[in-house]
Amino acid sequence: MGRVNTALQELRGAQKSAKGVSLYSRFVNRPAGRYLAAGSYALGLTPNQVTLVSAAFSFAAVAAVALCAPSWALGTAVWAALAVGFAFDSADGQLARLRGGGSAAGEWLDHVVDAAKLTALHACVLIAFYRFPGEYGTTADGWLLVPLGFQFAAVVTFFGGLLTEKLKPKPAPGSPAAAPSTLRAVALLPVDYGVFCVVFLLLGGGRLFAWAYAGLGVVAVLFLLAFLAKWFRELSAVPR
Repeated sequence: MGRVNTALQELRGAQKSAKGVSLYSRFVNRPAGRYLAAGSYALGLTPNQVTLVSAAFSFAAVAAVALCAPSWALGTAVWAALAVGFAFDSADGQLARLRGGGSAAGEWLDHVVDAAKLTALHACVLIAFYRFPGEYGTTADGWLLVPLGFQFAAVVTFFGGLLTEKLKPKPAPGSPAAAPSTLRAVALLPVDYGVFCVVFLLLGGGRLFAWAYAGLGVVAVLFLLAFLAKWFRELSAVPR
């Protein structure tokens, strides 16, 4: 326990900026990841091993969505596995900072797993809508376009955000970090991955899940349009 407590103390002072982070990630996922990172440190795990643990939880949930008929028990299990996977996704970076910094290979692995998880999750919802149309109320063929549209918005947002951060000039060393905006943190909740995972608790509701999922998909598309305009405007001011 002493090793865990020491790690927790160090991690509290080594957190990333909360700028541009939703309330869920700031007050739920990151703190959960901090405890997981401290425990992983005590066990001697590497950041890459923690990334693979995150992938195991996430892809187990993804497979269950595609393979199992919807039920309330399934929804609870899927949500729990996705939430734990997301917390471990935060833990790997925190563990890397605790160990003195990560590697390019570790960052690459983390982003590849994130991209695969995001793509697979929406693909498996599509499979579920196709395999269990009666339970989800998705007998109309048009429903199969919903996960495809949601997947498109999620993947372009993920890639666009990463690329924007790479292309924007880095702040000068020692410059003060911008204070996080509570209003922005609340506004970002609908497109936070952790909030998105909550919709899977409704799997037992069948049609209720399908409509809630579709609603979040519409929100994701609207946010994508807003993000694209913002990122393009910011990068237009960067000299080539």
